[in-house]
Amino acid sequence: MTASEIHIKNMVCDRCVKAVAGIMTDLGYPAQSIKLGSVLFSDPIEIDRDKLRQALNDEGFDLVGDDVSKIINKIKTLVIAQIHHYDTKSTNLNLSDYLEKEIGKSYSYLSTLFSKTEGRTIEKYAIQQRIERVKELLIYGEKTISEIAWELGYSSSQYLSNQFKAETGLTPSSFRKLIDRHRTSIDQV
Repeated sequence: MTASEIHIKNMVCDRCVKAVAGIMTDLGYPAQSIKLGSVLFSDPIEIDRDKLRQALNDEGFDLVGDDVSKIINKIKTLVIAQIHHYDTKSTNLNLSDYLEKEIGKSYSYLSTLFSKTEGRTIEKYAIQQRIERVKELLIYGEKTISEIAWELGYSSSQYLSNQFKAETGLTPSSFRKLIDRHRTSIDQV
């Protein structure tokens, strides 16, 4: 397969970028840039898809093949970036506007495609990601629930608590006492 860019599933953090960079180096594929969800090559390159897929699978990643999968992966990557990595391009935009701007397709189309493919809405996925971020911050124990609510853009700590309880069955305070028994890695959400 000849490629100038490939898309990769389950890249959710800087360590994932480093792991994929290592895979590319080990396989002799010189990447121009690697970011969450994609690898860009300066020139089209011949890639052994099966060999690359196996190397990626060994590290918990996978190649994204068709256009629908690429869009779904891009949506997930952008939601993760907005929630977990405080993507500065997204701070002044609501999620629908941010996704439209970054992907170049209407939110209605993206929402329908995501729901059909994933069996849940983009909003539900974003809520689940936010709750995982709340869990992470609760585990760290450095911030109050009010500070976490403000940091993640909740209108109040009560709204955060209600949403947290609806998703986990626990209040944030109860969860903090249990620490990480209910923690799910963000790529598994």
